[in-house]
Formats: sequence, structure tokens, C-alpha cells
Amino acid sequence: MDRVRAAMVEREVDVLLLSVGPDLPWLAGYEAMPLERLTMLVVPVDGDPTLVVPRLEAPRVVERPGVFGLRAFGETDDPVRLVAELVGSGASTARLAVGDRTWARFVVDLQAELPGARWSRASTVTGPLRALKEPGEIEALRAAGEAADRVAAQLQCGEIGLVGRTEAEVSADLGARLLAEGHQRVNFAIVASGPNAASPHHEPGDRVIAPGDLVLCDFGGTMFTADGVGYCSDITRCVSVGEPPSEVADAYAILHEAQEAAVEAATLGTACEEVDAVARRIITAAGFGDRFIHRTGHGIGVEEHEDPYIVVGNAAPLEAGNAFSVEPGIYTERRWGLRLEDIVVATPDGPDPLNTVDHALVVVDG
Repeated sequence: MDRVRAAMVEREVDVLLLSVGPDLPWLAGYEAMPLERLTMLVVPVDGDPTLVVPRLEAPRVVERPGVFGLRAFGETDDPVRLVAELVGSGASTARLAVGDRTWARFVVDLQAELPGARWSRASTVTGPLRALKEPGEIEALRAAGEAADRVAAQLQCGEIGLVGRTEAEVSADLGARLLAEGHQRVNFAIVASGPNAASPHHEPGDRVIAPGDLVLCDFGGTMFTADGVGYCSDITRCVSVGEPPSEVADAYAILHEAQEAAVEAATLGTACEEVDAVARRIITAAGFGDRFIHRTGHGIGVEEHEDPYIVVGNAAPLEAGNAFSVEPGIYTERRWGLRLEDIVVATPDGPDPLNTVDHALVVVDG
């Protein structure tokens, strides 16, 4: 909370208002249900934070007296007015930062209740703090990454059957294995086979995987700490059912080289866009530049996608504690697609990959 308050002073924010979304569990260890009933953590720059929750949700809250006080409201109470009262006597001119994911209906009602207040996004306060992971957060990400590695290893050794199964069936299998390896939540499990792999965010469907298919698997979930905060995993590996054609094998060799070089470039002080450029230069020099159609990476933590973004135009330097994906891809429309992804942490000793499972285009029997 001290870091948050220091950032509030720097950003000239009097009160932070956090509702549904990742900021609330990150700061308070409580994940609000997205309901028509308002939940909001009110954090004044001076004074004690208060978590406003519907009375019927109060039993879900693990009270943390050193972090926040609890105010439960009844069905006939007005939670917006309660929040306005907690903003305090300076509400008419207060500088308020509201959570980016707060429902519009609540923001509109709060603005009507506090007409003189000045509003900004809470991410201006929380975003830079969340981007710099503390040691405990890095270890939580490492545990999630190791669990994802174990599932990827099961895919690569042929333990997860492919031939004769639909993408959706394999996706469900990956998700179940993530849970078995310690995740509490499956966030996504992309399984894209054959021509479907050319769509980077393909939705697994009823296509049956066949011999000769290239299969791209991109999956991740959330593992919760003892404090109730969830940290994410995200990994991509490709396997080939039978020997891949030389065109695919050659493209994968380029992709592997680009991904490895980008990871090595992810040192403290290096601009985020330069990490992207390292991968992009290698892929472009090999003639695949127009087939690398997305950024090289995204930050990860309590969200799958958060700051910092490894993309052209982001000149921000990498700092110790930044955690992010490095995932270049090469896609040939309606034919095949390749992507290789690891999570990496920037440290004073160099880039620290949280995923170490085999990076090769592994051939499986199916």
C-alpha cells in the first residue's frame, strides 16, 4: 500500500477507486464478482482504505485489517452514495482515479454524485507498479510457468493424443492438465491444426487432427498465492504429426533463431521496441517479414496481457522485475502457422526465462 500511496502523490491522485478487474485482487487479495451490485475499494492518499461490498458478498471476503476495512451494504442501500461519502469532505474538488474495468454505469453514477471531482484512470497509478514485479510475484510466475512447462512436455512426448481428436477435445485436455498441475483457472487453450494455425488467435473447433498436420498450442491459466492473488502462465509450442515439410522446418528454424535472439536482447535498459526489432529483423531478412503480423510480446502478471508491451513504438526501457512474453510468429494464410513463446523476466543478471521446455519443433506420432 505504501508504494501505491507514493504513486498517488506523484500522480496527484487524492483517492483511488478500484472495482472489478485485476487491480483489486492485486492490491487487496479479493476478486470481485462482476455484478450489478457495486464492489469498490476506496483508497485515500491519507487515511484507511475501505472495501465496499454487497452484504451477500461479504462472507467471500477474507478480511485484512492491515490492508482495508470492510463496509457491507444492504439491498436497499445506495453504494454509490456510500463511496461518495468515503471520498470525504473534499469530494467536490477531489482528484479521483477509477479502475479501468469499472462498469460504465457505476462511473456515470459516481460522476453524477461527485460533479466537481476530476477523474483519471487508475492504471496511471497501478500500471507502472504492477509492471515491476517484486520477488514473491516473480516466484509465483515461475511456479505457474513450470506447471505450464510440464503440460507442454506431456504434449511433446506424445502423452496427449492428437490424431483422430478434434481441436476442441485437445484444448479441453490441455486445460484439464493445467488444473492437474496446480492451476486453479484455465484462461485459454488454443489448439490450431493444419491451416487453422495461420490464425494466431484461432478458436479450437471441430476440425479433426490428422497425420501430417502441424499443431500450434498456446495455453495458460492462473495459479493463486496464499494471499489470494492469481498469477498467470502463457506458453506456445508447436508439434508436427509426422515429419514436417522442409518449408515448415526451415521457417521454424528461422523462428527459433529470432525468438532466442529476442530473449537474449531483453536486458535492462533495452527499449521494449528493440526486443521486438531483434526478432523482426531476423524474420524479415529470411523473407517472412510480411508473415509476422503481431507484436513480439506482452507483459504478464495478474493479467495475461499487461505492461510492458514488446512492440514497435514502445521506447520504454526494460527494468528489473518486468515480466513479459517473447513470442514471434510466422503465418502462411490458409496453410500453416508457427509461434514460439516463453515468459521472461528482466533481471540485473540478464533475461531469466520462466519456460525451459524443449523449443524444437517436436515430431510426434499422434
